[in-house]
Amino acid sequence: MSFLDNLENTLKSVESREERQAPGRDGRREKQRAHALASATFAEQLRKGPFTAELLRQVTRRGHANRIKVHMAWLGTTLRLEARGCKLELRPTPEGVLAAYLRDNAEVRSELLDLNGSPEVLADSWFASFPPRPEAQTEPE
Repeated sequence: MSFLDNLENTLKSVESREERQAPGRDGRREKQRAHALASATFAEQLRKGPFTAELLRQVTRRGHANRIKVHMAWLGTTLRLEARGCKLELRPTPEGVLAAYLRDNAEVRSELLDLNGSPEVLADSWFASFPPRPEAQTEPE
């Protein structure tokens, strides 16, 4: 068998494999698309609403008062807050906005948020979930 025949057979097998896998991918894409459309209103409220702006103010203020740097990032439609190894992710879902508390990249707990409620309660709850700060070691004299 020549090199070109071998190459042609390889390409045919790759094409046939892709054709067999395509229906599964389309189904998964459709599910992801439907989920994104269903949660679009909550994603918009989360991104542009007064709840998020006030939450970011509260978290920044509390972090500054406690000498904790809070990192904030938008990952698609998810807002992630991270400080001292703890994360708070606000994820839009079709049911509402889910607040997921993570420690060491493992979800500890989650709850649905009321975007008309008080962001101070969420900020307090997140800061209360931080592990205790190690005490400064003092050497005996």
